Amino acid sequence: MSSIHPTAIVEDGAVLGADVTLGAYCVVGPHAKIGNGTELMAHAVVDGCTTVGRECTIHPFARIGGKTQDLKYKGGAPGVVVGDRTVMRECVTINAGTHDGEMTEVGSDCLLMAYSHVAHACKIGNGVIIANGTQLAGDVIVEDFAIIEGLCGVVQFRRVGKMAFLGGYTKATKDIPPFMIADGLDVQIRGFNKIGMERRGVSEESRAAIKQAYRILYRKKLALPDALEMIESDVPQTPEVKYLLDFIRSSETGIVR
Repeated sequence: MSSIHPTAIVEDGAVLGADVTLGAYCVVGPHAKIGNGTELMAHAVVDGCTTVGRECTIHPFARIGGKTQDLKYKGGAPGVVVGDRTVMRECVTINAGTHDGEMTEVGSDCLLMAYSHVAHACKIGNGVIIANGTQLAGDVIVEDFAIIEGLCGVVQFRRVGKMAFLGGYTKATKDIPPFMIADGLDVQIRGFNKIGMERRGVSEESRAAIKQAYRILYRKKLALPDALEMIESDVPQTPEVKYLLDFIRSSETGIVR
């Protein structure tokens, strides 16, 4: 059974699933959809063309679906889509896309900690953790199971690869390859994310192959094309290694090296 505080505002047109909980002074806008079992705590706001999945939790003073801060916005109905079981802590902001019909996307089983910001048209995968105060600029892509520690900044149009790890205060000015550990205001790759890969069940063979690929990319001081060629010829082509190679070759802004 749903529980809606008498001070909560649910505007005409909003769609609430079963067993939804709305705390005091929540606001659900007229185009918002809230999935079954989701909870909005006191003062949370979901507005715009926003769809929130099942069993999510939105903490006090978070705002999901607010208008983009992109000056190119010319109206229309962009929005936000959030998957299932994602937690948005206090004062999180997730802005809508910029162009008509464009969606900012956050996957399932994510944790966005207090004061983190997801700007227009970002694409956040599943199982992502974004810690306190981290700011993602517009059109950033964060792939599955990446972890971004506190007070990081990711520049617009950059990608953070699958299972990558960004240490606190990192400024990501280029793409962060999957499975790598990045750190620093003058961002550098410090190693590969062995522990994260173990936790996600990546095989020992693949972890060893990624370690070998990391050493070629970051220790041998080869030009990038030569490093990629050596990885293809000398490293077992596990799915993770192939994914790493594809990510690097598809990078439009260049990777951190």
